[in-house]
Amino acid sequence: MNEYSITRIKNDTNGNPRRVVHFLAFTTDEDRKASMTIHELYEVALFRAKRFGGRKFHNKQYGGGIVFQSYSDDDMYNTIIRAMARASNII
Repeated sequence: MNEYSITRIKNDTNGNPRRVVHFLAFTTDEDRKASMTIHELYEVALFRAKRFGGRKFHNKQYGGGIVFQSYSDDDMYNTIIRAMARASNII
């Protein structure tokens, strides 16, 4: 997995903490080498992230983000590791 920062953002309307990560964290080297547009790469990443509760982050402050409800950065990191392991057919 490539190293991408996990950013804490404002809580949702119910007070649950949220974290956002750049979509490239959910793409593989093979995805990036393929002749896909940025939009297509984003859709692939979003598809992978949705399996773990990820959603599009509709905000100008963080372009290309995927948002998760998460109480810790460690949980987010483990979520990304699981998603990318599945993408690489390791799990």
